[in-house]
Amino acid sequence: MKKLIIIFIIALAFSLEGYTQNEIDALRYSRLNYSGSARFVSMGGAFGALGADFTTLSHNPAGIGLYRSSEISITPSIGITRTEATLNGNFREDSRYNFNLGSVGIVMASSPGGSNSQSMWKNIQFGFGMNRLANFNNRVNIESDNNQSSFLTTYMESAQGVHPEDLGKFNTRLAYDTELLFITDSASWGYGVDKPDGGVNQRKSIDSKGSINEMVFSLGTNYGDRLYLGATIGVPYIRYIENATYTETALEDDNTVFNTMTRTDFLETTGTGINFKFGMIFRATDYLRLGGAIHTPTFYSAMNDNYSATMRAKYDNGFTASASADGIYDYELNTPMRAIGSVGFIIGKSGVISADYEYLDYTTARLRASDYDFYDENEAIRNMYQKAHNLRFGTEWRYGSINFRGGYGILANPYRYGTNSVMNSYSAGIGIREKNFYIDMAWVGSQYDDEYYLYNGLVNAAATTTFNNSFLLSVGIKY
Repeated sequence: MKKLIIIFIIALAFSLEGYTQNEIDALRYSRLNYSGSARFVSMGGAFGALGADFTTLSHNPAGIGLYRSSEISITPSIGITRTEATLNGNFREDSRYNFNLGSVGIVMASSPGGSNSQSMWKNIQFGFGMNRLANFNNRVNIESDNNQSSFLTTYMESAQGVHPEDLGKFNTRLAYDTELLFITDSASWGYGVDKPDGGVNQRKSIDSKGSINEMVFSLGTNYGDRLYLGATIGVPYIRYIENATYTETALEDDNTVFNTMTRTDFLETTGTGINFKFGMIFRATDYLRLGGAIHTPTFYSAMNDNYSATMRAKYDNGFTASASADGIYDYELNTPMRAIGSVGFIIGKSGVISADYEYLDYTTARLRASDYDFYDENEAIRNMYQKAHNLRFGTEWRYGSINFRGGYGILANPYRYGTNSVMNSYSAGIGIREKNFYIDMAWVGSQYDDEYYLYNGLVNAAATTTFNNSFLLSVGIKY
């Protein structure tokens, strides 16, 4: 019984029945997969105890305390995302390419002690720039025949007893206006559809793009070359665009007039938030560094959804019809806080080995608005998600001015039930480091599984596997 309830909740979340901000949105903007500089990425993002890399300003801001000189850096990146989907034994796949900036920024370092070599405060640093936190670029295709139900079956069931003027603007009303949903009993307002028991081919394509980028303003210091402290004000901004097209076509002539229907959905989400990050790195010995950081929740107080839906119908007699609806909604989102613990082993001048542990609780994300309490959606967040324990490992080995790097990361499963959606990532890179400049190159590949339901109802889920590959190039100048 519990399994059926959970499946039904997930089906609701992925349904096409209109636009409501829900637990899926909360997870999308809470599950971060750090990008950034080529060096950071190639070492699996395990930089919490190392520092002196611009991406650490969004990770452990104490890393800015290890800068001894000022620096300007930029990291362009090319990403390739491919998703395989299997529904009822039918396999489909698609991919999307995108060009972006992993990071760009400047760090300015100064010595507060000046010529006073006895001062314990060795350096003060200020950093400003942008780091990329999440990538939403993807294409998904799903297709299968269905001999048990139709997308319109759910509309028929939810419309029973409802006056046509009160039908849902983004779902049943669209079907009614295109004559896909028709009245069978005007006394009790009963409705019917042509294919309630299936006999249709179902196909959906989802094209998404966008990202979360974070502007960072960081301040750090170095005390006695032993303790490094840092703080960051983060201003993340979201842009997410999704175009989804669902098509249903009759498989054979069975004395119904229905031929095909297409529903097209568009969603654009923008949002700006603020968070605070505090970190420290302690050089316990010449060979051992320990790091820790706390990230407050991100408070997105200016989320905006702009959405529209269009439904088109074609019948065997040649008649066609279409209807559309659009809307806009403002709301707020709080994402979970994070705690990070790190360790780094410095092996002389030859190399480093590092590891990060990150804890967060996805059940603490919250949706809010002035005109709606989001009670059901926030309850779904608490019921569907769980605490997560993320791990990152990295290493770097130096041969003269050339550095070879590798990394591995585990982004834990956020779901309490259902698919085990663990993201495994592998990375490698090489860099050239000179006194006044550096060039780094990196590759990172990741993979995770998930499930997708075509529409509301107890239907089979499509099993999806998403592969991400990114290639990064960092260029930095020290002065």
